[in-house]
Amino acid sequence: MDIIKALEWRYATKRMTGESIPHDILDAIIKAAHLAPSGIGLQPYEIFIISDKLWKEKLLPITMNQPQIVEASHVLVFAAWDNYTPERIDKVFDHLNLIRNADTTISGRQRNFAKQFFGKMSKEENFHHAAKQANIALGLALATAALNKIDASPMEGFDPVMLDEVLDLREKGLRSSMLLALGYRDETNDWNLPLKKVRKPLDEFVKKVN
Repeated sequence: MDIIKALEWRYATKRMTGESIPHDILDAIIKAAHLAPSGIGLQPYEIFIISDKLWKEKLLPITMNQPQIVEASHVLVFAAWDNYTPERIDKVFDHLNLIRNADTTISGRQRNFAKQFFGKMSKEENFHHAAKQANIALGLALATAALNKIDASPMEGFDPVMLDEVLDLREKGLRSSMLLALGYRDETNDWNLPLKKVRKPLDEFVKKVN
């Protein structure tokens, strides 16, 4: 299945069967998110994987009682940095230098640029920047799921304050940004399945600048 056919196949799945997805496919979805590009390569987010039934039931009232939460095989929580700090930036570039066995002066320009750029922004602005980077990873996870015939529902309908509290994200310097429910469509009960996929006309979506 090529990427266009895969994206035509996928839809925002509203009901799932509860069947577990294979571990190797889950690993591929996570790997795709891990390989996503991010601003200055900082990867300012983490992914929490929830598969335990009790944990999913705990999340249900926080997520507007959307059934995908408990019917999914796995729920991924994308949690972005609550702030870009010099310490976090240093950790990224120290790791980069270690893996590349490079002198610190080689990446020094990017390191300093990151500190200066984010240092001029408020903590809230930095969080929103980090959350947008996390969405790039979420998009690649969605595409990889579709390529493997795994249904996925990206979800922003949740109480972030309560979710952060339940997962102790604030203590980790993180804030929840998006959820992704993964599983298999319930063809009998999903009202969204038979509906035709609708997007705005392509000539309204794409504009050429001459």
